[in-house]
Amino acid sequence: MEPLNGIDKSRVLDVKPLRTLTPVFPTGAQAPNFGCMPPFGHTPNGFSPFFPFSAPPQAQATQHSPDLNHVNPPAMQTPAGSMPAPLRSYRAPNPSGGLPHDFPEESNGDRESSMGDEDGYFDGHKDVAGSSSSRKKTTRGSYRKKVRRNGDADAVVLGSSVNFVSVISPAQLEDGNRDLVNYVLMNFDAIRRRICQIEDTKEKNTDSIKRADLKAGNIAMTKKVRTNMRRRIGPVPGVEIGDIFFFRMEMCVVGLHAPSMAGIDYMTLRGDLEKDPIALSIVSSGGYEDDTDSSDVLIYSGQGGITNSKEKQVAVTDQKLERGNLALERSLQRGNEVRVIRGLKDDTTPNSKVYIYDGLYKIQESWMERGKSGGNMFKYKLVRVSGQPDAFSVLQTIRKWKDGFSSRAGLVLPDLTSGSERIPVSLVNEVDNEKGPAYFTYFPSLKYSKSFTLTQPSLGCKCHNACLPGDMNCSCIQKNEGEFPYTGNGILVSRKQLVYECGASCPCPPNCKNRVSQSGVKVRLEVFRTKDRGWGLRSWDPIRAGTFICEYAGEVIDEVKFKNKGDEGEIDEYIFDTRRNFDSFKWNYEPALLDEESPNDSVEAYSIPYPLIISAKNAGNVSRFINHSCSPNVFWQPVLYEQNNQSFLHIGFFAIRHIPPLTELTYDYGVSMSGGAGNNNGPHRKKKCLCGSSKCQGYFG
Repeated sequence: MEPLNGIDKSRVLDVKPLRTLTPVFPTGAQAPNFGCMPPFGHTPNGFSPFFPFSAPPQAQATQHSPDLNHVNPPAMQTPAGSMPAPLRSYRAPNPSGGLPHDFPEESNGDRESSMGDEDGYFDGHKDVAGSSSSRKKTTRGSYRKKVRRNGDADAVVLGSSVNFVSVISPAQLEDGNRDLVNYVLMNFDAIRRRICQIEDTKEKNTDSIKRADLKAGNIAMTKKVRTNMRRRIGPVPGVEIGDIFFFRMEMCVVGLHAPSMAGIDYMTLRGDLEKDPIALSIVSSGGYEDDTDSSDVLIYSGQGGITNSKEKQVAVTDQKLERGNLALERSLQRGNEVRVIRGLKDDTTPNSKVYIYDGLYKIQESWMERGKSGGNMFKYKLVRVSGQPDAFSVLQTIRKWKDGFSSRAGLVLPDLTSGSERIPVSLVNEVDNEKGPAYFTYFPSLKYSKSFTLTQPSLGCKCHNACLPGDMNCSCIQKNEGEFPYTGNGILVSRKQLVYECGASCPCPPNCKNRVSQSGVKVRLEVFRTKDRGWGLRSWDPIRAGTFICEYAGEVIDEVKFKNKGDEGEIDEYIFDTRRNFDSFKWNYEPALLDEESPNDSVEAYSIPYPLIISAKNAGNVSRFINHSCSPNVFWQPVLYEQNNQSFLHIGFFAIRHIPPLTELTYDYGVSMSGGAGNNNGPHRKKKCLCGSSKCQGYFG
């Protein structure tokens, strides 16, 4: 019989399953660009190429594309230098070779990296495995050493001759404490700020990955700058209720919430025959149809079955009782406590969120209901354990104050500055009947005496539009050792001997990003009555580490006038004196973590052109109300800029670490060089310290 249409259907074909077929790659001669990957394309900035998409060294040397169809292709080549592992591969080393206890097999550790949302944050509920939304995956890559101060923003050196040795012991990696958590968070944010600074100097292009928080988290975890790796139910050592976070990775490195994407963190208990997971923590940040109006009750939506809309995720398919959803169901049956982190919009930074640890909750009931888009969703009712400090409720109360739905209790004045600041500063007393501080004139900056010797003027920049990071033609950037001192959103990158800002002679506009300290307060502040230290200062807004708060304003006086004050018996408790001894502390990033050569350790020691003594007794701003602490959350930084053709020195206050709302702002007053605690005469009087810190020295001044 003739085969139909020339095809003999009686033949038995030797058909192999797809998984046994060898992939065929195009040769260099016939290949179009393969996406953006080598050998026919380029690797995105910030990521190293990997085989088979990267040519072996010998192929690169001859400028020929590798033959990827060879029967025995060359062995995979490892990129030179240190290559951090992707987030999904973080596992604690296990001497026995088995599965590490802190990441059990059923754990929802990170499975993939993602660019996240437009605001730079991951939504609290996203289920990496079950989400129906497509996500960009990042390739594993090594961080590359930045060549500094050479005028070439894109120059990098692969590999590193710098070795970083973590000071965190194996025991501290497992279990942290308060000092260790602060150390880890400070290092994480220092790395992130430095990466932001490097990224800001690069040309804006489509394949540059602008996620400094993910890169910083990658480095911190790889270099073992982390703690609380032991998985646990309940409180996390060193993390306190009310702590705030601006990045999901911050919660990862301190062990509060392990996944950088998923909103439900869970694990399987050892010896559990059923192999069912239990929930450890959840993040509720408004991405799902959660009911977050109550400060003590949270109606939490399960994960999965979602698609991305313009503003939030909506359920389009039924969620399944698996992974995180199953963990919450089992925690309901077991009655274990679950850590809850609440996220909400950050008023001080557009398109960003702030997260607050709200303490321990228990799941009381669960059910399934149809979502607004038709898919069935799991719902869980969590109730806050009583007796815990206020956290999320504080943010809710502040929101009502801002929206005018309720008045501030104890309000004395709605604006202490009488309009001198663009953001009002309220005066509040909830302690006693004191109606306000002693009279003073509110003045937002420094008053220099005409007879005071100022530094010599210097030429301003020539940037008519704006000073741009990486522009080595900008003289103000040159004064800052070739680096822009602030990130794109005005955060100080590092403490410097002296920060040079643009001044009046610079043609750049007033909103130039190198004029951070010249536009007044940036957050909503209030002067409040303390219980035992007079008046103090705090913020309604959460404050990021490195945020400019205010400058120390007042009258600049010389040493003779300062001495005469004491000789005449005048008591001036509003003195700022750069000549005092201040406790040293490290705030800048560790260069070895970024494979940079370590500069001289003295870069955090200030270099002030002349001693500066400021009296805010008769005239000053909100800074005169900042109290002393031996464990401060604010530090001072000398800033120099021009005005009236002369260079003026100013003192700016910046946040050491993230500061939760309504937390008192404090800095180290220092100790006079004239003597110790026994000196109580003249202008160098010592005062008893009431800061209450565990590191209190007992006196200051």
